[in-house]
Amino acid sequence: MQKTLQDIPLEEMVAMAQAGNDAVLNDLLRTYQPFIAKCVSEVCKRYIDPERDDEFSVGLSAFHDAIQTYKPDRGSSFLSFAKLVITRKVIDYIRYMQKHPAAVSLDETYDEDQMENPMEIIAVKERYQLEQDAWHRRQEILDFKTKLAVYHLSLQELTEISPKHRDARESAIRIARMLYRNPELNHYVQVKKKLPIKELVKMVEVSKKTLERNRKYILAIFIVLSENYVFLQDYLKGVGQ
Repeated sequence: MQKTLQDIPLEEMVAMAQAGNDAVLNDLLRTYQPFIAKCVSEVCKRYIDPERDDEFSVGLSAFHDAIQTYKPDRGSSFLSFAKLVITRKVIDYIRYMQKHPAAVSLDETYDEDQMENPMEIIAVKERYQLEQDAWHRRQEILDFKTKLAVYHLSLQELTEISPKHRDARESAIRIARMLYRNPELNHYVQVKKKLPIKELVKMVEVSKKTLERNRKYILAIFIVLSENYVFLQDYLKGVGQ
C-alpha cells in the first residue's frame, strides 16, 4: 500500500522537501500554519491573525527557511529547530520596526488625547520593548540550559569554569567558531558531544592541557553558535571572528 503524506514521519517529509519535492513542501507550509501562528503569538504575546498580521508572514517565511536548513544530526527535533528560527526572525522583524518608527503610523495606534504627550508614548514603547526583550532572553536561557544538559553541562558549572582572563576567553571563542565552521569537526561535536582534542591540537596554537581545561566553555560557546539564539549570540559579536 502506498503511503499518504499523513503517514510519513515529519523529519522524513522535511528531507523530501529539501530534496525538491514541492508537493511535500507546500503540504508542510499549509499543515503547520497553526504551529507557526502559535510560535509567532508567543513572541508577540498576543493573538496573531494569519490573514492580517505581518508577523505571521514573517513566521511563515521563517518556517520555510527552517525546512531548507534543518539538519537532523544536530540533535534537535525539526519542530524545536523551527520554533527557534521563527522566534529569531520575528524578533528581528520587531527590532527593525522599532528602529524605523516612521514605517508605523502613530495615528493608527493612539488617539488625539494620547498624542498630547508624545514623549510619554515613546517611553511606554521603550518600556514595552525592554519587557519583551527580557522575556525572550529568559526563553533563550531556558532552551540553552536544556541543550547544555545534552552535553552534560550546566549553567552553574559554566560560571565556575569560564576563563578568567580576556585573552583566554577570546581564544576559547575562536576555537568554538572554528569547530562550528568546519563541517567535519562540527559533525563530530554534534554526534560525540565532546571536543576532537587530537584534531584541534594540530590546528590551533593552544596546548592540549589548555584545550582540556577550557573544554566545557568551548562546548558551551559551540552550542550558542549552533542555535538560533538572538540575545546570547549578541554577547559574542566581534569576539573571535
